[in-house]
Amino acid sequence: MRRRTIAVALAVATATSLLIAPQASAAQQIQWQQCFEPGTPGLPPGGERLECGSFTAPMNWNNPRNGKTITIAVSRLKPRNGTAKQTIFTNPGGPGAPGVTLPLVYLDRPKLSDNAEIIGIDVRGTGASSNVTCDGFDAEGVTDPRDRGRANLDLLYGSMKKQAELCQARSGEFGRFVTTDQTVKDLDLLRQLLGKRKVSWLGYSGGSWVGAYYATYFPKTLDKIVLDSNVEFTAPWQDSFDDWGMGFERRFRTDFLPWVAKYDSTYHLGKTAEEVRQSYERARVKLNKEPVTRPEGVYNGVQLDLLLRAVMYRSKDFPLGAQIFAELAGATPALLKAQAGYPDAANATAYSLFCNDTKFRGGREFLERESAANGAKWPLVGYYQVMGPCAFWDRPNVHLKHPNGIGAPKTLMVQSVRDPATPLEGAQRAHQRFTNSVLLTVENEGDHGIYGVGSNSCVNDVVESYFIDGVTPAKDLTCQGVPLPVPGEVAPNPAENARQLAAHIRR
Repeated sequence: MRRRTIAVALAVATATSLLIAPQASAAQQIQWQQCFEPGTPGLPPGGERLECGSFTAPMNWNNPRNGKTITIAVSRLKPRNGTAKQTIFTNPGGPGAPGVTLPLVYLDRPKLSDNAEIIGIDVRGTGASSNVTCDGFDAEGVTDPRDRGRANLDLLYGSMKKQAELCQARSGEFGRFVTTDQTVKDLDLLRQLLGKRKVSWLGYSGGSWVGAYYATYFPKTLDKIVLDSNVEFTAPWQDSFDDWGMGFERRFRTDFLPWVAKYDSTYHLGKTAEEVRQSYERARVKLNKEPVTRPEGVYNGVQLDLLLRAVMYRSKDFPLGAQIFAELAGATPALLKAQAGYPDAANATAYSLFCNDTKFRGGREFLERESAANGAKWPLVGYYQVMGPCAFWDRPNVHLKHPNGIGAPKTLMVQSVRDPATPLEGAQRAHQRFTNSVLLTVENEGDHGIYGVGSNSCVNDVVESYFIDGVTPAKDLTCQGVPLPVPGEVAPNPAENARQLAAHIRR
């Protein structure tokens, strides 16, 4: 009786979702082809199995028959034996990061990649999909937000206003439809085109937001859901960034500074965490007075902040980050390496989602007060305001459904206790408000992104048992984190390799 009820519910859900898609969209076929040329540098064993394709979707799902369409780029990694127990949609976060190479990460996780069809997606706005743009402009880094002089504040907030205007003007009509509401409808169209009644979801960071909303809009078409490194997806985007300064400062002081001090014989930045922190402050002042020019760019105090912020995401980056920090501080000989910037389309997609999805509270006066208060408490990142351009954004009339987990399958949330970018506190609040979720807390850990991209066997086993064996945790649980690296002994990171390979995909 219960099976028959489920089957009827699935049939109704599928029929309802088909009504959303125009007939032409639902009838199209994805033309798959091999993603990479043979011998592509850096392609991992098995990477030749990754196939790429694309499909079209309405630009505006609220008016799908107006003839305006966009392209969504996708990939799929089939199991080695060709038989998949399930299909898993993946998302690397950002939000707005391209995702077509993400399935390659799971070649190192044979239990998953040998039993599931893994789908990579460049969501609308980014990667090889139809793009939005900010014309290459990003207000972050234009000037030092610690300088609270009136002229500098005018430059700082004038730059945010300029970014908002450029993003919207250059992206045109399409930019107003780069929203989570539109994105999840693209995803359900993809599910239909793949001929699947149900799919599963694996999303990191901003991908936890998309996954929670996909579960809200289409709860009956999801089988299993894993959300790793969670934004506070049950609240507006702005709430998720309220804890940023605190999160990065905690990671900086608890993990990074003591680690650098431990290896003072390598980095010469101080024998205690406080001595290393003072080295950072001195280097920052020095670089603002005398920027260091290298072939790859100019490093001032702001660039030092942004470098260290980036390093906090993954402990495997501690050695290189500390080395560059030491070089900029003049403590070791210069061996600087170029740092890759965030692609314009990915950046523009992130801001379109931030500023279109949910309302931003406050204007310039609010931003000034918030920056000063947060910076005083959390100086590494607290002065920076990632969502600042949203204060100047001409927001379209978007009303997202509220994610509460009702009707969705059991959701497994994975979260490290010192995650800097999506702090534990926001994840815990989302867990409390998202019905039928369980939280896997990773103790003594601060990495952002745990499952599959690191070496935590406990987390990997729990996630794969859930996906492949159907073992659903009955209650919240914990795993222990992995030790911090030793300089010179850092293993290659499959996620970073996948990102680098994106440039070599056959189009």
